[in-house]
Amino acid sequence: MKLNFDNINKLTINKKLLLDCGIQLDKFDIAFETYGKLDQNKTNAILVFHALSGDQFVTGINKVTGKDGWWNLVVGANKPIDTNKYFVICANVIGGCMGSTGPKEICKETGKPYGLNFPVITIKDMVKAQAYLLDHLGIKKTLSVLGGSMGGMQALQFCSIFPDRTFTAVPIACAASHSAQNIAFNELARQAIMADPEWDSGNYISSGKVPRKGLAIARMAGHISYLSEQGLQNKFGRKLQEDKGLQFSFDADFQVESYLKYQGYSFVDRFDANSYLYITRAMDYFDLYKENNGNLSLAFKNSKIKYCIISFSTDWLYPTSESKKIVIALNSIGAEVSFVNIVTNNGHDSFLVNEPKFLETLKGFLDSSYEDFKNEN
Repeated sequence: MKLNFDNINKLTINKKLLLDCGIQLDKFDIAFETYGKLDQNKTNAILVFHALSGDQFVTGINKVTGKDGWWNLVVGANKPIDTNKYFVICANVIGGCMGSTGPKEICKETGKPYGLNFPVITIKDMVKAQAYLLDHLGIKKTLSVLGGSMGGMQALQFCSIFPDRTFTAVPIACAASHSAQNIAFNELARQAIMADPEWDSGNYISSGKVPRKGLAIARMAGHISYLSEQGLQNKFGRKLQEDKGLQFSFDADFQVESYLKYQGYSFVDRFDANSYLYITRAMDYFDLYKENNGNLSLAFKNSKIKYCIISFSTDWLYPTSESKKIVIALNSIGAEVSFVNIVTNNGHDSFLVNEPKFLETLKGFLDSSYEDFKNEN
């Protein structure tokens, strides 16, 4: 796949960003897209946070890959997040690989890609960077911040540190901290990348290499966790690739093997290996409990935000029990919160597929909140 970075919308933020690791970025780039039109009173802005493998191209055509946007099903004209009604913003996170400052970008001091010289970042760093983007767009308060998976983590973090900058929040299929199991999955992925000789200690861009095998395996391991056992069984079962039966080799005999290989190697064409390391590490470090001395409710103590927490019954990466902990914390401070657990066989990726109950829930919550927000202003 040939990538074209010529048409990326990129904003240079000429303000200092102090990262959680203690390093300061004197300025940084943030690549972003907007969809729809901001209304006169600036009451219709929705900030969408993307997940690990996502980017700013939430809908329409991805200007870099030429493929469909990752949330075309949800965002667009006459869709649940209706761009005829709402002004939708989505930015590539810092540390990402679609134009925002990250390990594949050129370090001005050395003239070479940052590689592992890029500082380790956190979810909080990502969110603070995007708050500068809202400032640039002249948006003091959004109608909503929302996202699934890592996008949901960003939504929670945003509400914690900017309680006055959004009217509502929709954290989807996420948790307030990463579990030991999730950290283990991410470490498996990182080790697969770093074990690839083509990774070259993170300097593969400068040396003209691509750690294809390592990144593909990392993606395959991650992709398994995005699906449910029942979903995999229903889709593939033990179906073979060939009608001839078993081939008695180590090629892909089973359809599920072929599917995973396709997911892995197609991912390599559009994603940067070092970005995968940095973003998964940021997810592992995310812990709203620790930030608030073990008391999650303190993360939202000053919040007047309306919340809609959404989980999926077969999501074992971020199970419903994790969403319930967030709901309990919000209830304990008297926050206005609704909670919906969607029964489905689609696992963690349910928010990315045609899941009617999810789409209805999201549309209903945003539409009713929009009327309330307009009346408030």
